[in-house]
Amino acid sequence: MSKASKSNRNYRVIADNRRARYDYTLISEIECGLVLAGSEVQSLRLGQASIVESYASVEEGELWLINASITPYEKSGNFNHEDRRRRKLLVRQRELSKLWSASNREGLTLVPLVLYFNHKGLAKLKLAVAKGKKRVDKRATERKRDWQRQKERLLRR
Repeated sequence: MSKASKSNRNYRVIADNRRARYDYTLISEIECGLVLAGSEVQSLRLGQASIVESYASVEEGELWLINASITPYEKSGNFNHEDRRRRKLLVRQRELSKLWSASNREGLTLVPLVLYFNHKGLAKLKLAVAKGKKRVDKRATERKRDWQRQKERLLRR
């Protein structure tokens, strides 16, 4: 087995927020760890999560993931978790202060992009500092995407 396949065998995307790239202009990205319960990890391994309507917030010196949905694990019985509870995100203090200044001072949004297991098998969240697009910007993005598709069709012929 080669080194490349050995290191990437645990990497797996659980949930992807494709809509975020359309609704927001992404400024920077950061990788965060998550504080999870055991039943949440089991649900993630089954791929039962959604981060489409979620966002992150800095409150009382800590970073929180709000409104992310991880479906309760059926076999955990009484020790199950809430579906949409607030989950603590783990980042370094310097990164936390940058995120706090971006969200509170500059009025930017912290948007989750991808929830995945990294090559070590740990659950990670890719978080983006983003600015909301106006309707005009969204139309320009659509025009550019349509033009790229049209160009590809013409080149194939």
